Amino acid sequence: MNPEYPLDEAATARAVVAEDGTLVEWNEGARRLLGYAPHEIVGRPAADFLVDGGEVVSVPPEGLRRSGTLALRHRDGHAVSVWLLAHYRPSLDSRPAHWLLVTPLEDREPPGPDDPLAQVGLMQSPCAIAVYDTRLRLRRTNQAMAEVLGLPEERVRGLRHSEIGGRPQSEDVERHMHEVLTSGHGQDVRAYVPVGSEGRMNAWLARVAPITDDKDQVHGVCVAVHDFTEQYLARERLQIVNEASVRIGTTLDVTRTAQELADVCVPALADLVSIDLLDPPAHGAEPVPGRLTAPVSLRRFAHRSVHTGTPEAVLKPGQVDVYPDTSPQGACLVAGRTVVASRSSGDLEQWLTWDEKRAERVRQYGIHSTMSVPIQARGATLGVAVLTRFKHPQPFTSDDVLLAEEITARAGICIDNARRFSRERETALALQRSLLPRSLPRTAAVDAASRYLPAARAGVGGDWFDVIPLSGMRVAMVVGDVVGHGIQASATMGRLRTAVRTLADIDLAPDELLTHLDDLVVRLSAEAGNDGSPGEVGATCLYAVYDPVSRSCTMARAGHPPPVVVPPGGTPEPVELPAGPPLGLGGLPFESAELELREGSVLSFFTDGLIESRERDVDASHQLLCEALATYSDSLDEACDRVLHTLLPPGGASDDVALLLARTRGLPASQVSTWHIPADPALVAPIRKQVVEQLDTWGLQDAAFTAELVVSELVTNAIRYGAHPIRLRLIHDEATLICEVSDTNHTAPHLRRAKTWDEGGRGLLLVAQLTERWGTRHTPDGKTIWSEIGLLDEV
Repeated sequence: MNPEYPLDEAATARAVVAEDGTLVEWNEGARRLLGYAPHEIVGRPAADFLVDGGEVVSVPPEGLRRSGTLALRHRDGHAVSVWLLAHYRPSLDSRPAHWLLVTPLEDREPPGPDDPLAQVGLMQSPCAIAVYDTRLRLRRTNQAMAEVLGLPEERVRGLRHSEIGGRPQSEDVERHMHEVLTSGHGQDVRAYVPVGSEGRMNAWLARVAPITDDKDQVHGVCVAVHDFTEQYLARERLQIVNEASVRIGTTLDVTRTAQELADVCVPALADLVSIDLLDPPAHGAEPVPGRLTAPVSLRRFAHRSVHTGTPEAVLKPGQVDVYPDTSPQGACLVAGRTVVASRSSGDLEQWLTWDEKRAERVRQYGIHSTMSVPIQARGATLGVAVLTRFKHPQPFTSDDVLLAEEITARAGICIDNARRFSRERETALALQRSLLPRSLPRTAAVDAASRYLPAARAGVGGDWFDVIPLSGMRVAMVVGDVVGHGIQASATMGRLRTAVRTLADIDLAPDELLTHLDDLVVRLSAEAGNDGSPGEVGATCLYAVYDPVSRSCTMARAGHPPPVVVPPGGTPEPVELPAGPPLGLGGLPFESAELELREGSVLSFFTDGLIESRERDVDASHQLLCEALATYSDSLDEACDRVLHTLLPPGGASDDVALLLARTRGLPASQVSTWHIPADPALVAPIRKQVVEQLDTWGLQDAAFTAELVVSELVTNAIRYGAHPIRLRLIHDEATLICEVSDTNHTAPHLRRAKTWDEGGRGLLLVAQLTERWGTRHTPDGKTIWSEIGLLDEV
């Protein structure tokens, strides 16, 4: 404190009374007033000093103060009439609750006409103004300030501001006043404090300015107070709306969005918030626009309370309750507008007559006001948000209703978006599951296992995989990825998968198959375009064909990650494979590569969602993939799970992931027999005999009759219409016997309907009737006619 402006503590009589009525503090001003020294009075009941006895003060609700005139007993025995201002201070930190009693002793008269303090103008101003002297004692107030203080000037004249306000905020303002007094420079002070005897909370802006004379000598301070409560509350509401726009709708999950709405409203707007939503229509239908009819069935999706665990809530998240039109929720949804009920208006008890359990919670927690706000979006009602107050002393106002409706409207759009996304995602997933293989076929060439995981947040994409049995015990393995997500990507994936299967049936080489697939993607892009401009359909693909007889694998890729091969007992390594352009560019060539695989080698095919991550680069992901594949496991399913667990984050990948693992099998030479056929029809009979003998050696006598007929027809046709050299090959496993006849003529035969008088033309028809499948595949040297005879039915 500046000694030039001392704060005279003795100019105010001040005493502190504990809640039990005992005097605990007594200052010098109090001694001047009643004559008692502190050691004579501290610790004694304050009621002992009342002339007519009785209670000095009673504890009012928190935040209130009292004032009045009492007859107090002087030390010499006579009565002293004293006006007292009493502030109730609740317990704070380690200090217990108490009463602060003050009354001014000096400066009870207004300043004289020559006093600089009396020359301060604006006493008639509607702005609240108070004038304090160099001891920071109140000397003047205008009528507006008297209304702010709730006390007339003549009663509080001579008190300091901290004694008038009696609160920590008042002491902070007084500190600023002292700084102005000592520095001579004005300051602006903002405060949010209760004023008046009702303790109503107001926001204030105080301009504290020094009072000077002609010689710039400071004679006191002038405090001009402006009530900006409305602006403060408007700024708070704007802040809540801004916070809601940031915090609500961070995900496309309905439950999470509902919880975000509840979290934003507590405690800023209410003490308890519950979010109840209508169950979405079945089979992905749109919500019906318009108002609802009671009773309404709602499911609790989220709630939040100022109390841990939300003990006030009757329902738990996930539970369903039915609300009649006599409930706030039902009335709100039926009317399509916000319904406010409060205890003061009497309608809260009326609303709660429908549910005794809720009425008991209202009485238990002192709930005095509720507000039910319909959650709506795009003309349809989604549910209701119920806001409740019990700690907040004020009931809901019209501004609160507008604020709640603004926040709920934003949340309604987010909830509707989340539901639409979920509906589209489920539709896309169902479409994709219908297009992907439900199970992988069992083949003699490979053992296979697969996994498909949709993106955690981006939606269903166009990743796919397939295992396609080919002729000659061979198998095709394919994995691809359509650019984009959603139903369109899934539909495009289905078309490409069907095209791959169709092209595989005609036994195209991998590079030729990708060329035809590239043409298809170009056409799809043209169909997807608008106004003559092409669309943006694109895809990547990897196609491989493995032959268990030669143990060779031919691969080609179109912009797709190369596979990783794990030799038996060896180290995983990426396959060196020409990259090839992505599908859809058109006109660019694709290259095939062939590699020899030992029996038991594991091929790993995958889409880029497995190896692309924000946390690491692609090389690091490849290293992790190789480490996961290097761990020996007889189970391909366990290996798939290990790969996904190693490379994907716990929350799921940001893109679709398709993984296909295939362990190669080799067909022993003892299960393959080959003959070179001379171009002489007379030698067909000896060939048939050799075939029957070979089948006897293999123990397949039951299939001999059918095989003899098929071989006879195919060899005869090759001799008649084919070109030399001609080769016959028989291959068998446990379930199938394959007959293949190859020649160097590229013309493929076809079925035709023979007429009654035709001597030929029935050979291929007979083959088709006797076998499970037959077909033609073209080779670099000519063609091969093949047929498959089922052995399980024959045995």
